[in-house]
Amino acid sequence: MTSPHLRDRYLQDSINTASPARLLVMLYDRLVLDLTQGEEALRGDDRETASEKLLHAQEIVLELRTTLDMDAWSGAAGLASLYGWLLTELIGANVNRDADRVAACRSVVEPLRDAWREAAAAAAAPVG
Repeated sequence: MTSPHLRDRYLQDSINTASPARLLVMLYDRLVLDLTQGEEALRGDDRETASEKLLHAQEIVLELRTTLDMDAWSGAAGLASLYGWLLTELIGANVNRDADRVAACRSVVEPLRDAWREAAAAAAAPVG
C-alpha cells in the first residue's frame, strides 16, 4: 500500500472510530483550516483555491446546521442562527472575493471550536 493510501485509510479509521464529540471537533478543525486557507488564497488572488476552500467550508457549516439537535439544549436555536449567518457571509465572501469577511467568520468559528474541544475533552475525562 502506498503512503497516500495509508494516510487515507488512517484518516478514515480515525473518523469511523471517533466519538460524536470528537467528530464535531474534527469538523470544526477542518472548518478553521478551510477558512484560513480560503482567506490566504483570496489575499493572494488565487481565486480557484479560495473558491474551493470556501465552498468546502460552506458544506461543513451546512452539515453542522442540519445535524444540530434543536431539542438537546436551549442554545441550539442561537447556534442554528449563527450557522445561517456564517453561510450567508461565506457565500458573500466567495462571490465578492472578500478576504475580510472570511477573517470575520474565522474569528467567530475559532472560539466555538475551542469551546467544543474543551467540552469534548471534559466529556472524555474519567470521572472521579
